[in-house]
Amino acid sequence: MKIVLAPDSYKGSLTAKQACDAMEEGILRAAPHAEIAKVPMADGGEGTVQSLIDATGGKLLTVEVTGPLGDKVKASYGILGDGETAVIEMAEASGLYLIAAENRNPLATTTYGTGELIRAALDQGCRKFIMGLGGSATNDGGAGMAQALGVRLLDAEGAELTPGGGALSRLERIDASGLDPRIAECAFTVACDVDNPLLGPAGASAVFGPQKGATPAMVAELDAALGHYAAALRRDLGADVAELAGAGAAGGLGAGVVAFLNAELRRGVDIVIAASNLEKHLTGATLVFSGEGQCDFQTERGKTPYGVAITAQKQGVPCFLIAGAVGQGIEVLYKSGVASVFSMVDKPMALEDAMSSAHRLLADAAERIMRVYLTAR
Repeated sequence: MKIVLAPDSYKGSLTAKQACDAMEEGILRAAPHAEIAKVPMADGGEGTVQSLIDATGGKLLTVEVTGPLGDKVKASYGILGDGETAVIEMAEASGLYLIAAENRNPLATTTYGTGELIRAALDQGCRKFIMGLGGSATNDGGAGMAQALGVRLLDAEGAELTPGGGALSRLERIDASGLDPRIAECAFTVACDVDNPLLGPAGASAVFGPQKGATPAMVAELDAALGHYAAALRRDLGADVAELAGAGAAGGLGAGVVAFLNAELRRGVDIVIAASNLEKHLTGATLVFSGEGQCDFQTERGKTPYGVAITAQKQGVPCFLIAGAVGQGIEVLYKSGVASVFSMVDKPMALEDAMSSAHRLLADAAERIMRVYLTAR
């Protein structure tokens, strides 16, 4: 009997790999001769780098880059087991968590450090890239990233623009002649699970700006600056990204990676499924276990367990989900290959206690499910 374990992380408690280990422990209590295939998963957000490193036997590297407010920060990225694919979470270099709440200012924050991470991976010989766009502190449309890779963004006097989304209102010309020539040899696949355009009431500034410290007046200023930037991208690069679905992700970085890197925007979990070779692991499997911190009606909107279940369904492999909490609307998942959804919490307890006991609870839940399955057979 082959059982594939493909959970996401349980935020604050277990990484995806640790979740695999806990599930394995419980399953082997009930079925000690089972063949276990562990495939740590993610959906393109936090934890994607670690999950793909664990799934492919890759490595983690840490470098010093420019943080969102110009200070130096330590940021990590991964190289997968193939030795040529880099995995970058932009939040490592340009994330909101790097700035204290009182210092957040999307007029000034930059994605320059994200560009430096790309450059570091290029120096390591990587020519394939997987990027996650979640958790940004920025609203500069990827301008800083482009500058770090050799693009010049010039004002009316021919001077380089200063960092931040606010400076884009002064942009007069984009000179991409200095773009790192290695970029032309690369393929960029970008995890983007939002469909927001760059501009307007559903755009980067209006929807995501306030959580980054933008006041209503700043939102209007940033949106106008991105509109000016979009016009320059179209005029100077031939990149028409203003209405592109996903262009507004990460403060407009979605637009920037398409315009400067010719990136493909895809749903995060689909990228991870492909990079981890999940379909291959599912060949000949009897069951697959997945899960994350909470499963509810939102799980169907591209979360890891949904992606795993859909992939397993194509091969006729039943999928069990184990969640820290089971919310409303899970019945929609039963049309997508999910056999059943279980909570790992075995009695009333405080959230803190559940999180601190996550390994035991997950292992015990996996064992209970396995015993019921074996009895039913």
